[in-house]
Amino acid sequence: MDIKTQKSRARIQAKQKRAAVNQPDGDIALLKYFPALKFRGAVIGGYWPLPGELDIRPLLHACHEAGHKLSLPTTPRKGYPLTFRHWKPSHLLKAGPYNTREPFSEQPEVLPSLVLVPLLAFTQNGERLGYGGGFYDRTLAALKSKQNVFACGVAYAGQEAASLPVDEFDHRLDGILTESYFKAF
Repeated sequence: MDIKTQKSRARIQAKQKRAAVNQPDGDIALLKYFPALKFRGAVIGGYWPLPGELDIRPLLHACHEAGHKLSLPTTPRKGYPLTFRHWKPSHLLKAGPYNTREPFSEQPEVLPSLVLVPLLAFTQNGERLGYGGGFYDRTLAALKSKQNVFACGVAYAGQEAASLPVDEFDHRLDGILTESYFKAF
C-alpha cells in the first residue's frame, strides 16, 4: 500500500478516534498544562479551531492577557506555506478556505516563535498526522529556515497513536499540549 493510501486510511481512523475522546472542558484544561514559563515572551502563532478540534481560543485569550503577541494563519493557494498575521481577541476575522477564520490582509505579517499546530493524530516521538494539505509541514520548514521556532501540537491525549505513516515531507513536532499534559519531544 502506498503512503498516500496509508495516510488516507489513518485520517479516517484518527477522525473517529478524536470524536470518541472529545471532551467539552478540554479547552479550559489546556490552560492548566500550558508551560507559560517555557514560552515567556513568545510570539504565538495560533489557529482558529475547526469543529471537533480542541478549542484553543481560551488559551489564546489567556496568552493575550499575559502580554503575548498573537497571530493566526491565513491560508494561501495549495502548495504554499501559511502566512501568520497579527491578531488579538478584539479583531474581526474573515472567512477562509476549509471553513477557517483568519485575519484580514491589512493586518501585518508576524513570524511566530511558538506555533500551535492542529492535528488529527500524533505519536510519542512527535510524528503528526494532519489533514493532508501539507500547509503546516511547508510552513514549519519555512519558519525554521528563518528563526528558532517551537512547533507544539494541540490535541486530546486520546489522539495519540502508536505509529503513523510518515514520509520525508512530514515535519515533526517539538512538543504536544493536551488537556492532560504538556510534553516536549
